[in-house]
Amino acid sequence: MSDSPLKVWLERDETLLRLRLNRPKANIVDAAMIGALQTAFEQYVGQASLRAVLLDAEGPHFSFGASVEEHLPGSCATMLRSLHQLIETMLDFPVPILVAIQGQCLGGGLEVAAAGSMLFATPDSRLGQPEIQLAVFAPAASCLLPERIGQSNAEDLLFSGRSVKGDEALTMGLVNRLAENPEEAAIAYFEKFLAPHSASSLRFAVQAVRTDVVARIKAKLASVEALYLDSLMASHDAVEGLNAFLEKRPAKWEDR
Repeated sequence: MSDSPLKVWLERDETLLRLRLNRPKANIVDAAMIGALQTAFEQYVGQASLRAVLLDAEGPHFSFGASVEEHLPGSCATMLRSLHQLIETMLDFPVPILVAIQGQCLGGGLEVAAAGSMLFATPDSRLGQPEIQLAVFAPAASCLLPERIGQSNAEDLLFSGRSVKGDEALTMGLVNRLAENPEEAAIAYFEKFLAPHSASSLRFAVQAVRTDVVARIKAKLASVEALYLDSLMASHDAVEGLNAFLEKRPAKWEDR
C-alpha cells in the first residue's frame, strides 16, 4: 500500500470513498498519480452505497503541482490528455467529491482539487496557479476557475501566478470552509449533511446541478488543450521557461 502513489479505502459502511495522495511531501501530480486516481474513480463509480468521496493528502502539503519534466514538448501531450481525462472523470463522478487541503496546493494539484465539489482548507494553506511564471498556462484551471470563482478572480490567479492563503481563498469562493483539521471538517460535513441521504437520489441531485457546468467545461477544455499543444508549446518562451526552471537558472524571454 505504501508503495502506491495513492491510498484508497472505503469507510462508514462503504458510503465514503477515501483517496489520499501518497507521495509526500510534494505529492506531485505526475503520470503515476494521475493513473492511480483515474483507476480509483473508475473502480468505484458504480458503488451503489457511495454517498461521497474524500480526497486528501499525506504530509504537510496537498500537492506542489504537476511534473515540470512531463510538461516538456516530448511528453506534454500525453500528460495533458491524461490529466484532462481525470478532470472530466471527476466532474462526471455521480456523488460529491470533498477535498481536504493543507499546506501548498498549487498548479496541477489545485486543478485536481478544483474539479471537486467542496474544498476544505487550513487557514495557512496556499493555493495558486503559478504556471505563468514558467511562461505556460494552466489549461484545466482556465476552464474550472471561472466557473468556481468568477472570471475576475480566475484571471487574477491565472495572470499573476500568485498564491492565496486560506482566508482570501475563502473570500473568493475557491474554498468552502476553513478548518485547522480539514479532513475532520470534511468528514463532519459528510456525516451531518450527506450520509443521511438516499445515495440514489443524491446522484440525481449531483447530475441536476452539474449538467450545464460540466458540458461547458468539457467543451472549453478541448479548445484550451489545443491552444496549449499547438500554439503555446510552439513558442520560444514556453519551452525556455520550463527548461530554465529545470536547470535552476533565470529564464531569458524573447517575447515570442
